[in-house]
Amino acid sequence: MGPGDLKQTICNLQPNDSRILVGFDTSEDASVYQINETQAIVQTLDFITPVVDDPYIYGQIAAANALSDVFAMGAEVKTALNIVGFDKKNLSTEALGEILNGGNEKIKECGGVLLGGHTIESPEMYYGLSVTGMVHPNEIIRNNTAKIGDVLVLTKPIGMGILTTAIKRDLLPMDMMKKCSEIMAALNYLPSKIMKKYRVSSCTDITGFGLLGHALECVNDLVTFSLDCKSIPVLNEVIELSEKDVVPGGTKKNLKYIEDKVTFMSSVANYCKLVLSDAQTSGGLLIAMNKDDAKEYIKEIEELTLGHACIIGEVIPKGTKDIIVH
Repeated sequence: MGPGDLKQTICNLQPNDSRILVGFDTSEDASVYQINETQAIVQTLDFITPVVDDPYIYGQIAAANALSDVFAMGAEVKTALNIVGFDKKNLSTEALGEILNGGNEKIKECGGVLLGGHTIESPEMYYGLSVTGMVHPNEIIRNNTAKIGDVLVLTKPIGMGILTTAIKRDLLPMDMMKKCSEIMAALNYLPSKIMKKYRVSSCTDITGFGLLGHALECVNDLVTFSLDCKSIPVLNEVIELSEKDVVPGGTKKNLKYIEDKVTFMSSVANYCKLVLSDAQTSGGLLIAMNKDDAKEYIKEIEELTLGHACIIGEVIPKGTKDIIVH
């Protein structure tokens, strides 16, 4: 479901409870419910269909994708429940076990505990997690509180939707399949943990609505995001594939949704617009943070060999559009 359709679907749901600190009215990554003065529960649920053939790696990627919403709120994962749909005729119990093992490894990697779950028979395979985390009510990192003068940091390359589409069409060499899988399976746990040491204004994770779609959810009434296309981390193969129109349908739907809210400068090629709108699986964090802190944050990420974090733009006073892409 595209971002526009989703907003229309849930717009009439209005929960009314003073303990709700974050609901779904602001397009946040997870819900937050206060239980006392020092603790709030962070909850989310996400699942995906297979993006790679290896069941263990698919389990890792699906779990990393679901856990990421809790990290984007600045919270710690505590527990998780599996949600699985599968066809007994087409999936062996051994393969299902590998999927669940892959997911459990990612839960344990961030200090969480798997407590159980639910399975149903389904003609289409899907796997994911319902995740519960904890955060201090005063330490929630929201997605729409960026400040003028902040810079925008992205912690993973984009274009994974294009690469997984290429995998399905048997167009990606083995080494690139491995690299793509490693990027998607990497947790946002450490980037989230480290960012709390710095002056962070807002954060979200980049998933199905693409970089531009999720960035739009972060823009408030006072600011515009100015993005430098050349600074955004993208694997070379993504550019080559997008020029050949190896692009998932969700990516094209994302671009159509954001086009009237984004100013693309004349130097931005059409394929770049698609890449910036690409529907991600288990993408990185997009963080608005103090300019003086950003380089230290990125240096600390690099020292842990986490890879691709870089400054991709800045937060400027409100203009005629929500986002400008140079």
